[in-house]
Amino acid sequence: MFAAAHYAALAVFVVSCWGCGRALLSRFGAPPRPDVWLAAAMATTLGVGLFVCAFQALAIAGVFGRAGVVALVAAGLVAAALQCPAWLRELRELRELRELRAAPADAPFSALDKVALAALALVALPTLMAPLAPPAVFDELMYHLPYARQVAESGSLGIHAWLRYPWFPYDYNLLFAAALTVGDDVLPHFLSALAGWLSVGIVYRLGMQHTNRMIACVGAAIWLGLGDYAGALIDGGTALFVLAACVALWWWRESPPQQGARWLALAAFCLGVAAGSKYQALTFLPLVALFVARHERRPRVWGVALLCFLIPCVYWYARNALMTGDPFNPIGARLFGFTNWIPADYVQQVADVHAHANPPNPLLWAFLWVPFGAAWKRSAAVRAAFWFGAYAVVVWLLTSRYPRYLSAAYPLIAICAALGWQRLLSGIATHLHRAWPQHEAALARGGRAALGLLMAVLVVFSAHQALARARMISPTPQAREAFLRANVPGYGVMSYLRAHPSPGRVYQVALSEAIYYGPNPIWGDALGPWRYADFILLPADQMARKLAAQGFDTVVVSGPVAPALTGKPGFDRHFALLYQEDGARAYRILPTAP
Repeated sequence: MFAAAHYAALAVFVVSCWGCGRALLSRFGAPPRPDVWLAAAMATTLGVGLFVCAFQALAIAGVFGRAGVVALVAAGLVAAALQCPAWLRELRELRELRELRAAPADAPFSALDKVALAALALVALPTLMAPLAPPAVFDELMYHLPYARQVAESGSLGIHAWLRYPWFPYDYNLLFAAALTVGDDVLPHFLSALAGWLSVGIVYRLGMQHTNRMIACVGAAIWLGLGDYAGALIDGGTALFVLAACVALWWWRESPPQQGARWLALAAFCLGVAAGSKYQALTFLPLVALFVARHERRPRVWGVALLCFLIPCVYWYARNALMTGDPFNPIGARLFGFTNWIPADYVQQVADVHAHANPPNPLLWAFLWVPFGAAWKRSAAVRAAFWFGAYAVVVWLLTSRYPRYLSAAYPLIAICAALGWQRLLSGIATHLHRAWPQHEAALARGGRAALGLLMAVLVVFSAHQALARARMISPTPQAREAFLRANVPGYGVMSYLRAHPSPGRVYQVALSEAIYYGPNPIWGDALGPWRYADFILLPADQMARKLAAQGFDTVVVSGPVAPALTGKPGFDRHFALLYQEDGARAYRILPTAP
């Protein structure tokens, strides 16, 4: 029942998003290459973006809450009911068209198609279990869910200085806030996973349109396997809207001028939602602007597109510019000046990013072979996807080289990688057949054996991952408590402090990944005005005085860090142990501290 209830809630939201999105898209006319399922995925994505804007408007007005969320979802369901007859008619027309002429997508399944489809299903299985676990992912506990909870509880968009990134754009997080108003904190996982599943569906339909079924399945499986479905994160949402923007741009490119401007506006809107969710989405704007400028120079069209881009994201950037002088706070420091970060914070952040720099997943490396395949010459869409991915990789190499910062481009890179793997493996097979023509039958058997071994490995891996994810599901309070104590460092102490609030502020040290389960708010971070270095490096008496002067009466410390603090001379004269569990400790700052 636990899983069924959450999937039912997701289904209601998806239908509502589809209804809102299709109600608007139906006024645009048919895309240049009609595809009922791709259009449905794009309509749902647009609906998600419309909900983001609606939630943002409610929160700006200070009236965000359960009633508004339910009313908007109900309106979407009404729109879906009104759109359903026309959509069913389109499905009937599609079936009639298939009866008249067999489209490429209707070709019989080949053996390789069946293997690729089975691989896609195996990769998908663990992702169906992953969202059901309680929140335990570092970033979602550090600021994604704490921010969403603040919006849900206050009904407005505030600046929460105790979070590591109080000035970031938080478009997609508003969906998490909406989920918290109507459900539990597992439901936001499904909204994050929804972005992944939707983008996988779009990748599959793009593969069917521009390549073939096998490439569609492999590309979708690669992106599905790289996505994160266990946490309330924004990377999948950013990737979804960047991908949707690329699809709309291609529809614009293939449409006549009188209709194309509508698709351009849709692309701009999707990019706006992406830019309102994560700063990294801004890096795609120069490429998109150059692409559009080659084919469209009418000021009115550009003006409409700019307006559609700004609607979902202008609030965050305008607010930052007015309140801090840096619209991209805190990453625009060199250009606009420092605000709540000091130069040392930037040095530490850059060092941390570089410390986690890694090449992309090896499954994506075949992307480089795309220009050597037949699809490169045959399909302009494939070439456009490749150049988009190449641009993203170059920007990524010149900036962070942190894998997650490239994830917005992963969907299109994944489908290109599928083409690259096809080209690479077919080239190897051709070379082997030419080198040993007398052993063609043996080579064929070897190929089938290798494919069978690959599928067997994938079956074992999928089953192992699915079982591991299933064990994390915690449908009862007792199971949830046991899971969190085992997977969130410092959960026990944080939970105690939340149940026994103190009159003053709480300062945490090295427990950023647990603040969601602690008092609300809870201060302390490696960066920003409440940085650890400004407090814990002081002698015990000075640390106590500084914390007390700023309203703190409790300090909670992770297990590994606790000995370094308690070992300070005179620590026991200024701090008293309040609670400890699993190595983590909470101390009361003594009022007698001089």
